[in-house]
Amino acid sequence: MTHDLVAALHPLLTAEASAEAYAAGSEPGDLEQAVWVRLLERMAAEGPPRDPQGWLRAAVRAEARRSRRITRLERPYDAEPVDDSRPGPEQLVLAAARYRALRDAVRRLPGRCPRLIEALLSPKDLTYREIAGELGISQGSLGPERSRCLGCLRRLLTPEVAAREARG
Repeated sequence: MTHDLVAALHPLLTAEASAEAYAAGSEPGDLEQAVWVRLLERMAAEGPPRDPQGWLRAAVRAEARRSRRITRLERPYDAEPVDDSRPGPEQLVLAAARYRALRDAVRRLPGRCPRLIEALLSPKDLTYREIAGELGISQGSLGPERSRCLGCLRRLLTPEVAAREARG
């Protein structure tokens, strides 16, 4: 019974929804879907309507009025309510992965390099004088040592950050 009723009402509903939707500020498909839901609710509660075509026309008009009311009450945002200044979850995950790769590479550096790079990356924002004192080296040798350590770090990280794509 339900399948026959849907098949019989579908062309009428399509025509009625197309006629009412744009004046109501909605899409015909949205209006059709809302009326189908109303029909299913009606059939579950009371059974099929006695005059299906009349009920359908009335339901389309009622849904169109409801859509007009909602459109009148809704206020569009001036701008999208998104804070673009904060990184999203994807950026946070990628940043954490880069940070872990950097810290792992720093731990694999030779000699004093791990301590030097850790001091350079420190959130305390140490001066060269403080770093040299912490490592027990002269402040003048800190620059060349830093360059050597960064070169080693660059060589360690190159295979990890290089594009993974087929060659040739």
